[in-house]
Amino acid sequence: MGILEGKRILVTGVLTDKSIGFHIARVAQEQGAEVALTAYPRPTLTQRTAKRLPSGPDAPPPVLELDVTSAEQLDGLADGLRGHGFEHLDGIVHAIAFAPQNALGGNFLDTPWEDVATAVHASTYSLKSLTMACLPLMKDGGSVVGLDFDATKAWPVYDWMGVAKAGLESCSRYLAKYLGPQGIRVNLVAAGPLATMAAKSIPGFEGMTDMWPKNAPLGWDVKDSEPTARACVALLSDWFPATTGEIVHVDGGIHALAAASQ
Repeated sequence: MGILEGKRILVTGVLTDKSIGFHIARVAQEQGAEVALTAYPRPTLTQRTAKRLPSGPDAPPPVLELDVTSAEQLDGLADGLRGHGFEHLDGIVHAIAFAPQNALGGNFLDTPWEDVATAVHASTYSLKSLTMACLPLMKDGGSVVGLDFDATKAWPVYDWMGVAKAGLESCSRYLAKYLGPQGIRVNLVAAGPLATMAAKSIPGFEGMTDMWPKNAPLGWDVKDSEPTARACVALLSDWFPATTGEIVHVDGGIHALAAASQ
């Protein structure tokens, strides 16, 4: 029996089978969970990708279109999930981040507020708004897990996304504080760089993917999302019943090195 047997989990951020969210959904299904997905901006692509999950092409998970910056779509999320038989949720995976190109790649000093605001709305505030949209389905408590990238350092080229991730870390702690009395845990997994479509869109990101495997004490495979997916699934399970407001690093140990960003 898997550690998520009988649980219902909402996974966001699945675009292709290279998405970290895809691998989280895959491991969650392997561990017994029933999964629903959200998609934006290309639901048809996510629907095709969903057929590659262990449930197979004959029983893919439901896919709901969701722009996390749209109040209207967030307001309809709980009813949309109920319409697919999800009368309750045991867990949420926040695997969403977006920043305009102008907010990345060394342009930090010249990025206008409008682009910064877009990055913060989509990548930081969305953790709170997604959680609140699902709250009516989590009356028995549950687990919220978000994907992070260590925000204690100023990484090359990451720029305003790094600021947004710092906000995400703080947001997760406040959610943990306010939702703890309802039995809801909120934690983040800070993964090392992985070869996803989102990562490839960051100008100069290959510099970090080249550096990481050489410097991580445990080594690092930028093409292997399995360790990150397993950590997320563990936090979604009942094996961490008293852990909230935490950041679990799955990065080969880079976060522990004084010169990790050099």
